Amino acid sequence: MNELVFFINNVVIAGCVAGSIYAIGAVGVTLIFSIMRFAHFAHGDMMTFGAFMVLLLTTLFPSAGAAIGIPTPLIMLPLAMALTALLAVGIDRAFYKPLRAHGVKPIVMVIASLGVTLMLQGLIRLFAGTGGESLYVDDRKEIFRLALPIEGVRVPVVITEPQLYLFALTLISVVALHLFLSRSRLGKAMRAMSDNPSLAQASGINTNTIVAVTWVIAGGLAAIAGTLLSLDVTFKPDLSFFLLLPIFAAAIVGGVGHPYGAIAGGFVVGFAETLAVFNWGILLRPFRDSLPDWLAQAGNLAFVGTEYKIVVPFFILVAILVWRPTGIFKGKVI
Repeated sequence: MNELVFFINNVVIAGCVAGSIYAIGAVGVTLIFSIMRFAHFAHGDMMTFGAFMVLLLTTLFPSAGAAIGIPTPLIMLPLAMALTALLAVGIDRAFYKPLRAHGVKPIVMVIASLGVTLMLQGLIRLFAGTGGESLYVDDRKEIFRLALPIEGVRVPVVITEPQLYLFALTLISVVALHLFLSRSRLGKAMRAMSDNPSLAQASGINTNTIVAVTWVIAGGLAAIAGTLLSLDVTFKPDLSFFLLLPIFAAAIVGGVGHPYGAIAGGFVVGFAETLAVFNWGILLRPFRDSLPDWLAQAGNLAFVGTEYKIVVPFFILVAILVWRPTGIFKGKVI
């Protein structure tokens, strides 16, 4: 049972954390693709920007959350979401809208997004520096150790306060996105524009409004993902570098252009990473006497080392696309 609890801590909980971050980020990527038809490589830096806004606001008002008993960064998150959404809309108006007006090809939009990526990275490093910062300025991160009422179990289930907030906000975001896309008039208009932009425009849908709403949603989700990850670990100006590739892998695995596929792809990639770097020899300890000597004496039975974890999403990506070229859900291939 001690080995099983260790598995829960290092695979189940860690996989849920990584999957939630990737899912929230991949939803923003896939929404932008489904409406604008290009891969937005600056999405990871929008996540970093959202986390930096939370850090800045928390530094200015460190005790704002003490009055209601929740961490100050969570109090500042809605404002950071609004600022990140404003940034996303501003980037579209300044850079992408003129390109769309000239009818450029999607590859040009992708190159433009790389330019926006470098610009955002430079600005964030200019103001945030290059070191890591904790979002808990005056607060203390709570760590919950849940001892199981089972005889002989000495290892507790460990979960942190930011992880609980992450799971709760991921569930709220997924449900809210589903209700918005399926029930609201704007959501239905977004789905119509995603299916056929020309027909949507001909039927009277204001495409400019839909584009703006898409950027607002993507920016808000980016701020949530970047902030909650920074709460769990620490804020770093190069946060997007470690997130962007797995997030794109999650979006493609789930079915690019399909929001629900992005959620599924996020958890597939998240659990694939944690399962690949987990030392399976720990689970085999209770059976060591019945195992062959070479297996019983093996020190590390992880599939890959931690330093190669970034390779795992792309292995999963290739394997799934060979089996199903459109992703788990039927995404767009354009």
